[in-house]
Amino acid sequence: MPESRSANVICFGEALWDVLPSMRSVGGAPINVAYHLKKLGVRAWPMSGVGNDPLGAELKSQIEQWGLPSDLICSVADRETGRSLVTILEGEPNFEVLKDVAWDYIDVPENWPVECQPAEALVFGSLAQRSARNRAVLDAMFVAMPNALKVLDVNLRDAFEDYEQIWALARSADLVKLNDEEMQALMQTTATRANAEDCVRSFQREAGCETVCMTMGAQGAGLLRCDEWHWVDAVPVKVRDTVGAGDSFLAGLIYGLLITQEDATATLRRSATLASFVASSDGATPDYDIGEFVAQPG
Repeated sequence: MPESRSANVICFGEALWDVLPSMRSVGGAPINVAYHLKKLGVRAWPMSGVGNDPLGAELKSQIEQWGLPSDLICSVADRETGRSLVTILEGEPNFEVLKDVAWDYIDVPENWPVECQPAEALVFGSLAQRSARNRAVLDAMFVAMPNALKVLDVNLRDAFEDYEQIWALARSADLVKLNDEEMQALMQTTATRANAEDCVRSFQREAGCETVCMTMGAQGAGLLRCDEWHWVDAVPVKVRDTVGAGDSFLAGLIYGLLITQEDATATLRRSATLASFVASSDGATPDYDIGEFVAQPG
């Protein structure tokens, strides 16, 4: 286990059960990001909502078993704990996300944990913004933590594809992470390895954010930061399913940019290695020895 870093990272959004054909596991992009940040030694704080039901109690228990705090996970009395029904076709997941569930009603705790302050980064996904309640809470968080690095994780799902709202989120962020399919949907252009840099630069100009990262699955990933373009090829693996691979990539990205502040290409390489490992495993939060992901990539 690596020594815990000083940074606090709040991961705001959906907490749910991913129900796969062969297993049921705790999921939701912000929860997955928090899990991998914790593995990397960062103090991550999931912020979400669960129902007052057995699935909610089990979900909070699992989060606590991972060593993550549950202080920012509220209990919503009149809504069930979220679930996402996942089917896998040729390694690629399809998600049926249940609507109007507990994580659509995230609340700020009455007693904010002292240990959580200050928060150096606030990670928020687009999916949880389908709720007007969550959008209002996130806006309040922006005001309360003006100096936190604001990280948008674009997650286009049938449950929420409001492009206008997603662009508004991108314009409020310091760092946006998205994949090539999401780039294509938002920019109305096909993203390829040949035009990856042009796509990302166009997105950055439109959003006005400082840093943009685009992942392209088996091809690799690119990062535009401080007007410099960085690219790494993907690490070849036999894919079992890609659920959570992008979330682990984002955790690696945050770790490198916020904690180690190392060379951007080294950060990309570590993130790609971690994502490839997750893609070769079952589910979004496999257990692993984090030594190779914390060590400086070669």
